[in-house]
Amino acid sequence: MKDESHGGAQKLDWVTAWREDWKRNEGHRSPEFWDQRAPSFAKHVSESDYSEQFIEIMQPEADWTVLDVGSGAGTLALPLASRVRHVTALDFSPVMMDLLRAACRRSSIQNVTPVLGSWDDNWSLLGITKHDVALASRSMIVEDPRAALEKLNAIASRRVFVSFPVGDGPFDRRLFEALGRQLSRRADYIFAYNILHQMGILANVAFIATNRDKVYKSEVAAFESLLWMFPDASASEKAKLQDFVSQHLIRHGSTLRFDYDRTVRWAVMFWDVMGTI
Repeated sequence: MKDESHGGAQKLDWVTAWREDWKRNEGHRSPEFWDQRAPSFAKHVSESDYSEQFIEIMQPEADWTVLDVGSGAGTLALPLASRVRHVTALDFSPVMMDLLRAACRRSSIQNVTPVLGSWDDNWSLLGITKHDVALASRSMIVEDPRAALEKLNAIASRRVFVSFPVGDGPFDRRLFEALGRQLSRRADYIFAYNILHQMGILANVAFIATNRDKVYKSEVAAFESLLWMFPDASASEKAKLQDFVSQHLIRHGSTLRFDYDRTVRWAVMFWDVMGTI
């Protein structure tokens, strides 16, 4: 990580550090990866209180128009629909967009507009104009974080919200150790916070904590729910993962759960568009 002099102090190159993490974890970045994971991911997030906590931090206003970048199947877009004037939900996974449209039909939601697109697209060509609020919840799947943050800042007229994992985030270090892999330090919220600071943005920070004491119907369901962490797992690694599941699943009523608790923390950063330092 490059250091350079800045006003007599050391200025870390957080963008370069972020890109190093990007290269290590490129397998989790593609639309195809999220297409495959879409149904199970949508089900998982619906069982978490993450969106409820995020919206409590947002304190949405009824007249807001909101751009949700990396919306997935509507983790935030769906509950926000009843709280704001309109939500534009942007995601690069066609399957996620199909799930969102289906959810809107089921609930007769008419103020959510799904748009298939990515961070790299020209948003104006997708018909996306200024919104009161721009948000990116756990979705900055980008190689250039500064460009993405600048893009959010430019598209919002009032406020921006972004969230990032704290530490390991949703990755379970025990699983990596069981497979004989090293879970390296990831580009978590502190990278993004310092990039924002170097952009002249002093962001507010609030934290969300979710407990991953999920229950499963079977060992197979538990095993399959963990595979997303290892998209390139070999046959021998899958066998080790299966052994881990067998050893650590315990009966919980009519279901199964792991014999340890794990709290996952997320940092929500937000700022007024004119709130620079």
